[in-house]
Amino acid sequence: MTSRPTAAELAAAKDRTIPDVVPPRGGVLLSGINPGLYSAATGHHFARPGNRFWPALHRSGFTDRLLTPAEQHLLPSYGLGITNLAARATAQAAELTAEELAEGGALLEAFVERHAPRTVAVLGVTAYRTAFGDRSARIGPQERTLGGARLWILPNPSGLNAHYTVDTLAAEFRALRATADEPVTT
Repeated sequence: MTSRPTAAELAAAKDRTIPDVVPPRGGVLLSGINPGLYSAATGHHFARPGNRFWPALHRSGFTDRLLTPAEQHLLPSYGLGITNLAARATAQAAELTAEELAEGGALLEAFVERHAPRTVAVLGVTAYRTAFGDRSARIGPQERTLGGARLWILPNPSGLNAHYTVDTLAAEFRALRATADEPVTT
């Protein structure tokens, strides 16, 4: 799909899943909360216009140019991958249950053990807290590891998260990038 999804296509995308972009071993895995309807309709992560993920990724220096969601297949060449805590698409992340997020946390840990990224970053502190039962978690590096990988929490790049601009998101992504090659300590 190259054009914007229609209202009917968005409605039909409810509960769909989209494939993961698997990072290379030793790379960085970015985990969203779950696909929105726009992403599910297009088949691309963070696809909704106004989502600041792709601009923040570029401005942080992870990519040498601004990629479009349709170019997500290029991410492994930058040492990156994308998955989600919950696989099913919803209009809003608030539609997910705490049980879905907790199950997603366990699935994310298994994914990390299987694909061995060096670093995992969950994009959304509230979803992370629910998924992993850690009410004290804050944006930034975490003391614990996940499946043997260094663990970070980044802000949710959705346009609904008005606390962060593209530039402040990019600064958080840049801090992650600065440590991506460091050895993991447990």
